[in-house]
Amino acid sequence: MLPSVAIVILNYNGINFLKQFLPSVIASTYTNSFIVVADNASVDDSVQWLKDNYPNIQLLLNTTNSGFAGGYNWALKNIQADYYVLLNSDVEVEPNWIEPIITLMESDTTLAACQPKILSYNNPELFEYAGACGGFIDCLGYPFSRGRVFDFCEIDNAQYNSIQKIFWATGAAMFVKSKVYHELGGFDEYFFAHMEEIDLCWRMQLAGYSIAVQPASIVYHVGGGTLPKSYRKTFLNFRNNWIMLCKNLTTTEKLYKLPLRFLLDIATACKALLSGDTNMFKAIFAAHFAALQWKFSISYKKLHPSKSLQKLNGVYLGIIAWQYFIKKKKKFSEFME
Repeated sequence: MLPSVAIVILNYNGINFLKQFLPSVIASTYTNSFIVVADNASVDDSVQWLKDNYPNIQLLLNTTNSGFAGGYNWALKNIQADYYVLLNSDVEVEPNWIEPIITLMESDTTLAACQPKILSYNNPELFEYAGACGGFIDCLGYPFSRGRVFDFCEIDNAQYNSIQKIFWATGAAMFVKSKVYHELGGFDEYFFAHMEEIDLCWRMQLAGYSIAVQPASIVYHVGGGTLPKSYRKTFLNFRNNWIMLCKNLTTTEKLYKLPLRFLLDIATACKALLSGDTNMFKAIFAAHFAALQWKFSISYKKLHPSKSLQKLNGVYLGIIAWQYFIKKKKKFSEFME
């Protein structure tokens, strides 16, 4: 019998995305799957629309908006399946998108999470920002992807069509073994949104599991649909990245990597200020203060990672900012393959 797969869509005021993309998810050909919409206290007509139009789809109703991390943790406690697929509401899927990934994950018992190839819904010839063809990270904790480095997204010419072990799988379309998800406590709810999937995948690797990308599975992501570019988004990205580093780097690594990372962040903030982006400047500094506040919390003192970053899959041992901004190498293949 095929493993059971729960496709879980976390919704927050996403009625237009549900109307547009839910039909493609319903058309999935994998026979042992079911769809759950977990509503994060939407104030639009999402819930009523779902009840009226798709009464057979399981609907979970959260009483508060607890973000991506808290919303999924709450929802997945109430869902039983062999695999969860965490799917953004702004994603269109191909009919056979599930089969290649489940086949791969069933064939490799070390795999805890996997992602499909993510292409841009608005420009399907391009990789999409959120995950592209597999997430990687550099030695200082800057994430990037096969097909996307900083804001540059490559054209998909099948150059990354190989299955590969990666560092992190995108939260836009993340397949995860339910047993491992619960074993590791799911997402860190303090993150609220942004970086929580990278943090979880890092913890999966520290626990001995691996992450992969299966490009035979393809989905199309609008991107930025839930939390568009803003002060809040910049704040969460920088704060959560710092918290993730403090949680998962070894003590030795922190001694030299965090000071270097701090200098690069200051440079980024100053560049933003000089270009007139005062919101980004303020957000970066606010994120550092918030991360410092977290650092002295009780939760921080309980963490004792024992495996260095360089020993994990999907790690670039250099500094991605140097390759991108100084050496002008924008394509993943120019320095990783």
